[in-house]
Amino acid sequence: MAGLIRREDIDEVRARTRIEDIVAGYVSLRPGGVDSQQGLCPFHDEKTPSFHVRPSVGRWHCFGCGEGGDAFSFVEKIEHITFVEAVELLARKAGVELHYEGGQDRKGPAGPNRARLIDAHRVAIDFYQKALHTPQAEAGRAMLADRGFDSDAIEHYSIGYSPDSWDGVLKELREHGFSEKEIAASGLATQGNRGLYDRFRGRLMWPIFSITGDPIGFGARKLNDDDKGPKYLNTPETPIYKKSQVLYGLNLARKAIATEKRIVVVEGYTDVMAAQLAGIECAVATCGTAFGTEHVKIVRRLLGDGANPAAGLMLSSGRAYGGEVIFTFDGDAAGQKAALKAFQEDQSFAAQTFVAVAQEGMDPCEVRMAYGDEGVRQIIDGRRPLFEFAITSTLKGIPLETAEGRTAGLRAAAPMVASIRDRVLRGEYTRQLAGWLGMDESTVRAAVGGAARQPHQTPYTEPAMDQSVEKPAMLAPLRVVRDPVERIEREALEIFLQLPGYAAQAGMDDLPSQTFTVPMHRRVHEAIRAAGGTRCFTDRVRYLNSRGIEGSAADRDAAGWYVEQVAEQADSVVAPIITQLSVDDLPESRPDRLANYVWSISVTLIKQGITRQIADLRSELQRTSSSDNGYGELFARLMELEAQRRACEEQLG
Repeated sequence: MAGLIRREDIDEVRARTRIEDIVAGYVSLRPGGVDSQQGLCPFHDEKTPSFHVRPSVGRWHCFGCGEGGDAFSFVEKIEHITFVEAVELLARKAGVELHYEGGQDRKGPAGPNRARLIDAHRVAIDFYQKALHTPQAEAGRAMLADRGFDSDAIEHYSIGYSPDSWDGVLKELREHGFSEKEIAASGLATQGNRGLYDRFRGRLMWPIFSITGDPIGFGARKLNDDDKGPKYLNTPETPIYKKSQVLYGLNLARKAIATEKRIVVVEGYTDVMAAQLAGIECAVATCGTAFGTEHVKIVRRLLGDGANPAAGLMLSSGRAYGGEVIFTFDGDAAGQKAALKAFQEDQSFAAQTFVAVAQEGMDPCEVRMAYGDEGVRQIIDGRRPLFEFAITSTLKGIPLETAEGRTAGLRAAAPMVASIRDRVLRGEYTRQLAGWLGMDESTVRAAVGGAARQPHQTPYTEPAMDQSVEKPAMLAPLRVVRDPVERIEREALEIFLQLPGYAAQAGMDDLPSQTFTVPMHRRVHEAIRAAGGTRCFTDRVRYLNSRGIEGSAADRDAAGWYVEQVAEQADSVVAPIITQLSVDDLPESRPDRLANYVWSISVTLIKQGITRQIADLRSELQRTSSSDNGYGELFARLMELEAQRRACEEQLG
């Protein structure tokens, strides 16, 4: 069927893709044991890490929501694209040339394709950058220079200029072979009564990149008052650009965010530039929308586990334990409103959040122009906890010098303090509120306690579960399995999937299907047998060795290949279980002990099977008369099995 990517190319992309590198582009990972990494799941809201990545088999699994798979499925899900587009995206990163069945490479797909839309943006960036050096862009160059951005900064952020014409970038894209449908889908052109025309005209252009560095949109600033459009015009919603899920500058900031455990949220493109150039490399900004729930999720998974009970605790370094989120709100009413909105987000997020407000309401770009890089750094260093800023902002403007004003202030602020879930922190802010109001602490404490008993006044509510979404089938984590038979079966299956080389040496392929008594375990084992057992793994290793790929590289490739073959033999219920078992932590991880561990599990599994046969034979003997012809044969078989069981026990010590 024309259009399908050749299987060998898909395998090549998989072999060249390190799943931990792909996932780390979206999630802050930390070691979770030998050959295991953990982080906050990007597919559901959680406060403690249940998302695991197992590099040796190229799989990921979340023990919270049950989602899992390989690198392709991860990219599919997080980028909201098709399997083919995921393969094409990873192929580009890995430098693999794809071929399509039918002998034709896909140069121009019938429908909008993510890779093509990204390429269109790359062409547009080059076009706009060249246009910035034309006489027509003089006002744009002057604006950038006035704000302290030299040619190196302009080049670093790929800033350009959109000519004041109706078809400048449109012609450029057509010359590069992009279809009208692709151009329209990219958001670079708008459909009018007479056809397509440039969306951006006569503006400074800031490319917007995804977290992994792909260009997906633009932010465009007008340069003169004759332009009747908005001050900033952004790319509309497209297949690759969702403004609620994008942070400007994140592609440049994500390493600093993960290293420093800090993110600074500013309000505009020039503010990001000013902050990053001043040494605040973890600065980002929203793109034409307010900081919302989707942004919170992005920030939390980049910072890591934000639900630590010590979140918000200040260390001797001056940083908050568990990471910091710093907003540079303006000191005006809009900034206060934004702070109050952030206050209503998740408590663990709010406890890590700070507000930095410059004097005279200047933004970071203006601060840098007036006071230099050091001035920007001082603004960030002078941050205040969000709880404090939100409460004092609520009191701002209330005449606290009068009894009526203090009462009004208490009524306004008490519910906010009451909504702080951390009891110790709530007590501290109760005392601070008494000081800000100039009121007796016991009076304030009583008001806060009264507000806490009125749930409808608390701005925090737990999100309701979407019952329409069916969670994938999932087994309980191995660490909580107590039944000894079930546990040994689970460990054996995890050995099959995670340590196929060791399983092959232990002869586990010879285990009969009835070895596994738990129904789901038996279905997984049937998929393993259908894929050829561990011979699938060893055959792949030999194939790779014949191509000159040896050692750990061959083992890693073959392990991922093997799990993929097993998953393909399973139905939609069992496949997620296979992914889970390939990622779950094994009780033994020391390399020097793995051989003995696998051998002991194999022998224990055999012993369990023998024990079941003995029980069945004893039951049958009780129903059989000693005078029956078959009694002696049954008894002899029982003695044989008893001997085999004792042999297993002796081997296990």
